[in-house]
Amino acid sequence: MTRILVAATTNAGKLREFRRLLAAVAVEVRSLADYPGAPEVVEDGATFAANARRKAEAWARHTGEAVLADDSGLEVDALGGAPGVHSARYAGPHADDAANVAKLLAALADVPAAERGARFRCVLAVAKPDGALLLAEGTCEGRIAAAPGGGAGFGYDPVFFHPPSGRTFAALAPEAKNAVSHRARAFAALLPDLGAFLGGGG
Repeated sequence: MTRILVAATTNAGKLREFRRLLAAVAVEVRSLADYPGAPEVVEDGATFAANARRKAEAWARHTGEAVLADDSGLEVDALGGAPGVHSARYAGPHADDAANVAKLLAALADVPAAERGARFRCVLAVAKPDGALLLAEGTCEGRIAAAPGGGAGFGYDPVFFHPPSGRTFAALAPEAKNAVSHRARAFAALLPDLGAFLGGGG
């Protein structure tokens, strides 16, 4: 019987990325769009892990299948780890990427380059309807640039400078970014245990 894993997204682009990252696992990846009526989950946890777990567990109960959920964001050392779990709404509940980036750059206006260390963090949670849970985490270290650069990517990619690549995430080709991203590293940590976890019944 084919094992099913529901990716906690209705976004076609994100679903394609999840399927690519899960290609090494013998599993049929579906999306929440295949399960109408999925409940809204309030992401008010204090950590990325709490939010990812909350989504995975709620939607595993709804779908009756194993669900993969993620939560991720940017942590800036000079801001005590902010914006963190508030990354998507840093400049307000309806803010867009440009507003979030502008607020971040303003907050760091007087911070020298050597003190602008930051990282993207991603936590993946896989929950089964019986309550079993698998967590994995990945990070990508960098620093916040003085001004946006590059025309690709999304979110904070234009100001996230990745020293090994010598450019911002928004200036990298998608394949190059995906090879080193926090999400790719989280999947690399998850995959060795995922097959056995999904095959364990429930």
